[in-house]
Amino acid sequence: MKKQHYLWPTIIALALALGIFVGGKLHFNDTPEKLFTTNSKKDKLNRLIDYIDYEYVDDINTDSIVDVTVNNILDKLDPHSVYIPKKEMRRVAENMKGDFVGIGINFYMYRDTITVIRTIEKGPSYLKGIKAGDRILKAGNDTLYGKRLGSEVIVEKLKGQSGSSVQLEVYRKSEDKLFTVNIKRDRIPIKSVQAYYMLTPEMGYIKINRFAETTYKEFNTALRILQRRGADKLTLDLRDNPGGYLGIAEQLADEFLKDGKLILYTKNKKGKIEKTFATRKGSFEDKPVYVLINERSASASEIIAGSLQDNDIGTIVGRRSFGKGLVQREMELGDGSAVRLTVSRYYTPTGRSIQKTYKNGSKDYYQKFTDRYQNGELISVDSIKVADSLKFTTPKGKVVYGGGGIIPDVFVPIGTNEEEAVESLESLGFMSRFIFEHLEEDRNRYSDYNETSFVREFNVDDILFEKFVDYSIDRNIKLNFYDFEKKIKQYLKGALAEQLFSANLNAKIRSSSDKMLQKVLELDRPTIHKKEKDLIESSN
Repeated sequence: MKKQHYLWPTIIALALALGIFVGGKLHFNDTPEKLFTTNSKKDKLNRLIDYIDYEYVDDINTDSIVDVTVNNILDKLDPHSVYIPKKEMRRVAENMKGDFVGIGINFYMYRDTITVIRTIEKGPSYLKGIKAGDRILKAGNDTLYGKRLGSEVIVEKLKGQSGSSVQLEVYRKSEDKLFTVNIKRDRIPIKSVQAYYMLTPEMGYIKINRFAETTYKEFNTALRILQRRGADKLTLDLRDNPGGYLGIAEQLADEFLKDGKLILYTKNKKGKIEKTFATRKGSFEDKPVYVLINERSASASEIIAGSLQDNDIGTIVGRRSFGKGLVQREMELGDGSAVRLTVSRYYTPTGRSIQKTYKNGSKDYYQKFTDRYQNGELISVDSIKVADSLKFTTPKGKVVYGGGGIIPDVFVPIGTNEEEAVESLESLGFMSRFIFEHLEEDRNRYSDYNETSFVREFNVDDILFEKFVDYSIDRNIKLNFYDFEKKIKQYLKGALAEQLFSANLNAKIRSSSDKMLQKVLELDRPTIHKKEKDLIESSN
């Protein structure tokens, strides 16, 4: 008899909000600027801190007071002006720079030991022969097992100066051997192009997860590869992309727009307007492009979608985007910390601001985002509230709206609660962790597969599926697993593909159950039929 379990709503809520609170703040200009001047307001704060330092009856960590004060001040401004403490600056900078110095591995803490999920291709560990499943027991004189160390502590021990060496003591379970290896640290890319592959013989697919310094270069590399494979159409996936550098988004939009077309304009508090226009360098102009967005697509993602939509280029597919039309500039505070301060608003080519209102404060601002799940707008486009006063018209007469996100040209509703729960198990890494532990039992069972044979010949059997059901139940996941057996098996196969081969293969395997991608193929089908008709007519 089939087991039946019921949805755990917390999973949905967590997945819906994931990445927006922090990621939605990642839209800022490229140039830092200092803005402090001497005035009575500044003197008042400095004097208060000095009084507490030297006169207050108890010892107080005034650094923490300053942090709280800065955060309170910024919270009175807007939801996207943020303070970055000194201790977080390096991590934030690395994420947006697009690389860090390390040994080039992805890992889990498995039981009490660092276990390699996979090595970064052509990275230091890859070149030294480290394999998936290897346990790293020591780094130099530091013992890394049996201590319940946090991931951040481990990462710090494995990082170092570029060119410096670290001796690792490694246990390889598959061969039951212990060995040491010296690895020279190097720059390791943090990829923002998450996946790219051919969706059809004519259409390429590129997934971008944020807009970092390296994103434009990564995008161009992926696009050139796809064009060599025959891509003359493109699906650009910006779902769940919280944004990043404004300048990178402008460069990427330029690839699709003809010379002289307006990409966006910004306006600061003094009313100064700066316009950005496309140049002659676009490599994908006059070609079909589909842009995928959802409720977690924000900031720079909305610049891409808005600039194309307002110029009547391509088709925007999905659900209304987050609604962030503010631009931040990063400014150093002199002690290693920084602030990202909103310095202007941006407007799409038709003149619309897509910024949501924040007049009732940050809490209300983010609550209105989660309210979208309750008010039905993720299920029906008719539930999206728009104001006639914020109506704009594109050059070809298409009506678009400002005031809170990009409304897509073609709406694709969110799945049912249970469908979204399955998606959450995948997106939050639950399935990946299960597959990792499955591989730890015996990696050799997959040793005869290459990418092609794995896609064609391997299928997740009932035994592995039942193991996943039991694994989930043991961790209090309640779901009607058997109603979604086909999708779960597909996602488990994708997770296996990623850990055995690549993220590209995982994305490709999962595409057949992706409603937005299937909608793109449906929209593109008339184009395919027209080409077939033209070929028939030309042959007669």
